[in-house]
Amino acid sequence: MPEQVVPGQVPEPVAQSRAARLLLLVFVLVALVDLVAVLAHWHGAHTVAKPLLMPLLAAHAYARGAPRPLLAALLFGWGGDTLLLIDADPAFLAGMASFAAGHLCYLVLFGRRRTPPGRGSARRTGPAVAYAVALGCAIAVLWPGLPAGLRVPVAGYSLLLTAMAYRAGGLGRYAALGGALFLVSDTLIATGIASLPQLPAPDFWVMATYLAAQCLLVTGVLRCGAAPPSAYRDSRTSV
Repeated sequence: MPEQVVPGQVPEPVAQSRAARLLLLVFVLVALVDLVAVLAHWHGAHTVAKPLLMPLLAAHAYARGAPRPLLAALLFGWGGDTLLLIDADPAFLAGMASFAAGHLCYLVLFGRRRTPPGRGSARRTGPAVAYAVALGCAIAVLWPGLPAGLRVPVAGYSLLLTAMAYRAGGLGRYAALGGALFLVSDTLIATGIASLPQLPAPDFWVMATYLAAQCLLVTGVLRCGAAPPSAYRDSRTSV
């Protein structure tokens, strides 16, 4: 039976679409505040704004009917963001583990969309080789400068991150660019830890590329066939 709409009442899909747009706008505003705070070295504002970013993006994605692995990946990103605000090695390792869990969620999500055999598979060979070479070069350059206790964890995390970035390419150009920018962002962090030459305002570029990466990954997943919110909830309740 079709859903009846009360006169003067906004239909649920329309209300959810408005909520999604509002949440995205709030996310963008908080992201701008955070980036300005990083540039201006306003540590208090950065400490407040940064933990709000991924929950806002996750709420936007949920309002758009996002699949559970995407929401989990964003919330694990929130855990990593929060832990990396603590200047201590155990917090850094815990934050890296949280981001690694998020990458696993992305891999589960990307694995649901298989690249068809044949021509599409051939197109993925070039990126696979490029990412493999980039991973090998990054580890070779970073290894000597990394603290001994971080070498193996960073190498393992880099492998997982590179796999995620590569698999993101199967969802189209938005997700592909998001995966690549995530790799760039974390590589910038690693070069700082390894005491390698840095870009001017390195923390700004780390955050800018990270936020762009998460936004593009969300956009790529949602454009790749996410159901409307009501249909998605119906599919979850029918399982």
